[in-house]
Amino acid sequence: MPLLDVRELTLHYATKMGDVHAVDGVTFAIEPGEALGLVGESGCGKTSLALALLRLLPDNAKVLGGQILFEGVDLLRLPENEMRRVRWRGISMIFQAAMNSLNPVYRVGDQIIEAMQTHLNISYAEARRRVAHLFDLVGLAPELMDRYPHEYSGGMKQRAVIAMALACDPKLVIADEPTTALDVIVQDRILRRIEEVRRQLNMALLYISHDIAVIAEVSRRLGVMYAGNLVEFGDTVAIFQRPAHPYTLALMSAFPSLKGEKRRLRGLPGEPPDLLRPPPGCRFHPRCALATEVCRTQAPPYAEVEPGHCVACWHPQHRRCA
Repeated sequence: MPLLDVRELTLHYATKMGDVHAVDGVTFAIEPGEALGLVGESGCGKTSLALALLRLLPDNAKVLGGQILFEGVDLLRLPENEMRRVRWRGISMIFQAAMNSLNPVYRVGDQIIEAMQTHLNISYAEARRRVAHLFDLVGLAPELMDRYPHEYSGGMKQRAVIAMALACDPKLVIADEPTTALDVIVQDRILRRIEEVRRQLNMALLYISHDIAVIAEVSRRLGVMYAGNLVEFGDTVAIFQRPAHPYTLALMSAFPSLKGEKRRLRGLPGEPPDLLRPPPGCRFHPRCALATEVCRTQAPPYAEVEPGHCVACWHPQHRRCA
């Protein structure tokens, strides 16, 4: 049984201008101990999907259908007091721009200890020992736990937030673009540390990013989102070698490679659609050079192009990225 099994999840936001179709019919699963990547442009629904998994959505959000099964239990049907037990202990999250979320007037270690004592039956002394161990795990000196956030660099803050996400030994960690504000050298160190910790603790990871190069470094399987839809899903290596959806192929073509022959990068014309009024048919068709009449009028089926490699497209390419 998968650790997390999301089935046909549909999520809209109610606004004065109408409903924003943030997530429409998304289906995927994460196995225990697996690293899964989710990539797509800003505004495609990645963060909304992550917040839905923890039921931390704003008041104007409406889950219109689907299931979120965690260890076989539908989280959408749990009472709030039971859902609180799932957060941190079952699923935790490293939020986007999380290094700015630390309380500036409390020592960093005390903030992590507070989270531990809220969810675990643990003494203050034992919690301090665990924080020291977590700091060592993420590459921070244990004595830093008694310092304030302003005494940390950006990379140190990010490592502290990762330690906080691991505080209650969760089975699944959602990392929502945790390295966006960091320079590439610190980013690489953080990614390597996350992967080391994941393997050491045998925890599952859902890594969300708009940077497909980062996703390739940390994930075994990959999902590509566009305008609220999951348009391609499968083994990361297979998708990089044989992207089937034109949007995935466009992402690959805009990404420079350090290996092989030099090639001209190709940008993707146009902009993502307005999710208040998403286009009929395939949502990518206004930007797709392969679009035909069926693409403009009918939503494509989500089907396998090879075992474990699924795509939602009327004209899947399934060829090597040139």
